[in-house]
Amino acid sequence: MNIEDRLTVLEGRLAETQKRLQIAEDQLAIIALLNSYGPLVDSGESEAAAQLWKEGGIYDVGGAGPKTAPNDLVAIYDDPNGHQALIREGSSHLTATPRITVDGDRAEAVAYSFVIKKEGDAWHGLRWTIMRAAANHWTLIRTNEGWRIDTRTNRVLDGSSQSHEVLRRTFR
Repeated sequence: MNIEDRLTVLEGRLAETQKRLQIAEDQLAIIALLNSYGPLVDSGESEAAAQLWKEGGIYDVGGAGPKTAPNDLVAIYDDPNGHQALIREGSSHLTATPRITVDGDRAEAVAYSFVIKKEGDAWHGLRWTIMRAAANHWTLIRTNEGWRIDTRTNRVLDGSSQSHEVLRRTFR
């Protein structure tokens, strides 16, 4: 093999390695984005949590209907009788490690999420129970600020076909 052919092979390998590295970096950035949600909403950082979505992005929570980022989301997170009451009592919004598929500047992810709630007190015994378990599907886009959520569909794992469909989406 002459030197030009070797250079061509090496350039091809380098291009393939760069492509694989970019996908790995994108997946890690998406995991970091999705795993930021829980600590942000549980600490009352409503504006920062809403900024995980692109402007006009949608959070489709089953039963509550689609909400638009950022204003609808901030309103949900700042509701004193809803979300704020939950975090005052003690809660954890936990996202399991997602399965991510990256396609250029777009991506999809699917994962379970859990809302865990504190019950009891230090005198009578503390315990945490799973208040909600859900199936989640995200579509994400790369923006100038990094990856952002375009849509998040969340359905309670209640045995319904809707929750099963959410889990299947990324595998198609």
